[in-house]
Amino acid sequence: MLKRVTLLYRDSFKGLSKDIWWLALVTFINRSGTMILPFLSKYLKEDLEFTYGQVGWVMVFFGVGSMIGSWLGGKLTDKIGFYKVMVWSLLISGFLFIGLQYVNTFLGFCIAMLLIMSVADMFRPAMFVSLKTYSKPENRTRSLTLVRLAINLGFVVGPSVAGVIILASGYSTLFWIDGITCIISILLFTYLVKEKKSAVLDEEKVELLDIKATIFSDKPYWIFLSICFLMGMIFFQLFTTLPLYHTEQFGLNELHTGLLFFLNGLIIVVLEMPMVHWIEKKKIEATKLIYYSSILMALSFVVLLYNAWAGILIISMLIITVGEMIGFPYTNTFALGRAKSGNEGRYMAFYTMSFSLAHILGPKLGLDVVSMFGYQVNFAMVSLFGILAIALSLWLQRVVKKEADIKTIASKT
Repeated sequence: MLKRVTLLYRDSFKGLSKDIWWLALVTFINRSGTMILPFLSKYLKEDLEFTYGQVGWVMVFFGVGSMIGSWLGGKLTDKIGFYKVMVWSLLISGFLFIGLQYVNTFLGFCIAMLLIMSVADMFRPAMFVSLKTYSKPENRTRSLTLVRLAINLGFVVGPSVAGVIILASGYSTLFWIDGITCIISILLFTYLVKEKKSAVLDEEKVELLDIKATIFSDKPYWIFLSICFLMGMIFFQLFTTLPLYHTEQFGLNELHTGLLFFLNGLIIVVLEMPMVHWIEKKKIEATKLIYYSSILMALSFVVLLYNAWAGILIISMLIITVGEMIGFPYTNTFALGRAKSGNEGRYMAFYTMSFSLAHILGPKLGLDVVSMFGYQVNFAMVSLFGILAIALSLWLQRVVKKEADIKTIASKT
């Protein structure tokens, strides 16, 4: 049994291109260095003495900037290519992060966060498109999973090191580390990974760029984007209402909350690659996996309606972690699979924007519901988001199956 597990784990990393491994390394360096963001609300409240309302508005500008960056990144990726967008996005955002430490007014910080995220999040759709170029079609999901593994490793390393740095030398050092690691990681990327153009479109593929083939007429994709938005509304509760709930309901401190996040990252780092490899061998459809993920995400908040035992927090985290591992790699796979040649950047932009919109609305809505009605009402609301995502996932399966059946009939006639 142990030998089989070991072989499965080893095989899950086989066949990935050298460029994907370099991309994962660069992503890990960049994510490990992104230390200020997990502590941003604490920095704003304690060091800059912003009110809770002002902190909330900074987060709104954060989300709006993320949406703008995702849209710009997708548009520019289709125009000038993913490589240039990735390079310039990280390089410029590196200098912006360094400069952020000198902003200390509420209005200034709102504008600064809007600008930084508008530049930094151009990277995301470009990076997703790069996976299509640097990996074989059959390895695309595992390539994304390897990059996600690098992100989660960085998520485990970065915040823990940041806590020590804050105690030793304050927040200003974090801004320098954030900026410098952005710059170093992208310079390393340009050295290790050479620009690779997408295949030249032939006349048949060019026809796909007609307005009828654009995202706006792709009904299944809009159902899918709605599911992604609801997933984001659920998932971002982990970083907003839940840490406060840990303290106010169960008296847990930052260390306990940090250990729960560490559990999430550790499970993903250890299990996600072999899980994805096993799923690929079973050839389970992406739409089914998105459906299963929606069920688990809803369930993770249903169990929180029981508030008499702190151990329920661990159970909830385990459930949402498995849901995240099953769902998130395959939402990306589905998005790339729907993208028409030449429109990949636009498709991936809308994909990332669905999560950015959830980042704008989710935290504020959740905190407002908590302040007015309490945590249990908020968890019930989030559970309903999950139930709606389940219903939409079933609809998506039917629509995609009907679409496939029509194509099969058309190919036979």
